[in-house]
Amino acid sequence: MNLPRFLSLAALGAGAATALLAADPAPEAPAKLPSGFSTQHMDLSVDPKVDFAQFAAGGWYKNFQMPADKSRFGAFDTLEQNNWTNLKAILEDVSARTHAPGSLEQKVGDFFASAMDTAAIDAAGTRPIERQLVAVANIRNLDDLSRVIATFRRDGSGGGLFSAFVFADQKQSDINALYLFQGGTSLPSKDYYFSDAFAKVREQFQEHVAKMFVLLGDAPDTAAKEAATVLAVETALAEHMKTPVELRDRLANYNRMTFDELAALVPAFPIRQHLLDSGLDPKATDYVVVGQPKFFEGLNQIIASRPVRDFKIYLRYRVVSGAAPLLAAPFEQEHFRFYSTVLRGTPQMEPRWQRAARATDNALGEALGQLYVAKHYPPEAKARMDEMIKNIKAVMRDRLTTLEWMSPATREKAVAKFDRFVARIGHTDQWRDYSTVAIARGSYFENARAAAAFEAKRNRDKLGQPVDKGEWGMTPPTVNAYFQPTANQIVFPAGILQPPFFDFTMDDAVNYGMIGGVIGHEITHGFDDQGRRYDADGNLTDWWTPEDDAQFRARAQKLIDQYSSYEALPGLKVNGALSLGENVADLGGTSIAYEAFQRSLQGKPTPPKIDGFTAEQRFFISWAQGWRTAYREDAMRRQVMVGPHAPGNFRAIGALVNFQPFFDAFGIKEGDPMWRKPEDRTKIW
Repeated sequence: MNLPRFLSLAALGAGAATALLAADPAPEAPAKLPSGFSTQHMDLSVDPKVDFAQFAAGGWYKNFQMPADKSRFGAFDTLEQNNWTNLKAILEDVSARTHAPGSLEQKVGDFFASAMDTAAIDAAGTRPIERQLVAVANIRNLDDLSRVIATFRRDGSGGGLFSAFVFADQKQSDINALYLFQGGTSLPSKDYYFSDAFAKVREQFQEHVAKMFVLLGDAPDTAAKEAATVLAVETALAEHMKTPVELRDRLANYNRMTFDELAALVPAFPIRQHLLDSGLDPKATDYVVVGQPKFFEGLNQIIASRPVRDFKIYLRYRVVSGAAPLLAAPFEQEHFRFYSTVLRGTPQMEPRWQRAARATDNALGEALGQLYVAKHYPPEAKARMDEMIKNIKAVMRDRLTTLEWMSPATREKAVAKFDRFVARIGHTDQWRDYSTVAIARGSYFENARAAAAFEAKRNRDKLGQPVDKGEWGMTPPTVNAYFQPTANQIVFPAGILQPPFFDFTMDDAVNYGMIGGVIGHEITHGFDDQGRRYDADGNLTDWWTPEDDAQFRARAQKLIDQYSSYEALPGLKVNGALSLGENVADLGGTSIAYEAFQRSLQGKPTPPKIDGFTAEQRFFISWAQGWRTAYREDAMRRQVMVGPHAPGNFRAIGALVNFQPFFDAFGIKEGDPMWRKPEDRTKIW
């Protein structure tokens, strides 16, 4: 969704820029390299003054071969793959044994077993979605259309036309509110429907939709006409959508309305009754937050001008597309062909066990997470993380109190916000209760939909209720981290607290360079171009003076210009405005972590060189290696067009070339290709 549920976790030489794109597999397997920090990942033939990203990780790029079931691969993916292997062992063990009915082990084991039972899945054919297809076929008017889509929202199987969800009210962060956002399209962003660069993708999408209708039993000619209708409806929706950059503006995408005002926005559609039919309690709230009013005005025009038959065809595709990964092989394969191969360039699916493990994590994440934590989360990991977070927080607080460009009035509020900041590490303290979710060894589809219905009900039951700020937005095995602006907290799941990000066997320089940088990154998200708009209570409000706001924007613009100069593909540059939040966080995160590392050395002997590198050099090499990433060309294009992060290798050095200690560590001076003039550098926090 476009609402900031979490804001998660660079001058390139020609060699490193090329290395970003994955080459075709070589005839022989590459040398096996360590998964964590290692000098074997480096290319010592490259001068760090010329191309630091290639120097730090060129050996990895040289030896790397993109797995056939991946569209991008880097340090995150290496760790994630290791985690999936650990989860596979857990899932195979619990699914092979008998457990007490209703226990976590029974639910997790039976869900995984049903996902692995491809014979039963294939034998079921389209039976699992027959009820939904009949409901769509029986639609006669807009009231029927509204009720059917509402039913799909209520049972967790999807929706259509727009997005609806319950989340903390961004301007009253202790209460959950109802949000309506633009939605209902299949392609990644508005540009995919209108840009000449994606004309071929639109043709392939139409071909894909037609194939799905043929799989449902339609004649090819009929399916082709229906596919054209689906594309036409989605294009009409996309015409009124905001772009990914426009969606980043939190204030512009918060528009509180009464239900009468909402109804006036879409008079052609029974929106109030639709929300009631979706299962929302009419007494729970008296307002709604509309993200993009212009979209809903456009939606009204579309609904008023198109025949109901068009929406039936559109909704029929939504049903089969949403269910395809749970259905017989032909549906799953065609869904993968378009959404993974066409849009991302991925040649083949992950193995069945991994798809089943992902589905289990998605459906019963905190149940599986409890089993994972018991085996793979040592308590000493949290203790060491707590120490690093304490040191990094101390640096950030000191910086907030001494910023030369911020006025005392704004600084006082910034420090007050920081002092309310919370860090959550490892896993939730209150595990989710899945006792009402019925899981059995029978239908994979029914199990997945039971879990989805549970989550849909759990979400809508929050409406009007106090926000649980201890709730996690990621499962424990997840290899990621995030900042939650409405709760003013950072969250680090257990899954990321392993090499290459966190390694007990490595020196502090390496750990501060990677996991320390990520900690600083997430903390800084509270003060990036959007996170800074939330106050100490997590409320979206304007607490800056106009002068301070202008100072921040001027610095941020320099960062936008820097990243917008990087060319990801021939003729395609990074979108510095879209990736600004992550780039601000990288910039602050690396410098804060570096200072925290330097403070940790005070009173201690100078660390000896390791592998021929000083501690300072290892810090920066560690950061750069952590962002080593190879992409397939389609995946790179999609990342630049819709991803909030710059491609990994630009992140590897984009922050560093704004930081004098980086230049000092490697003797980089004016005239060297890696040099960046002091007046061109950006410093915010």
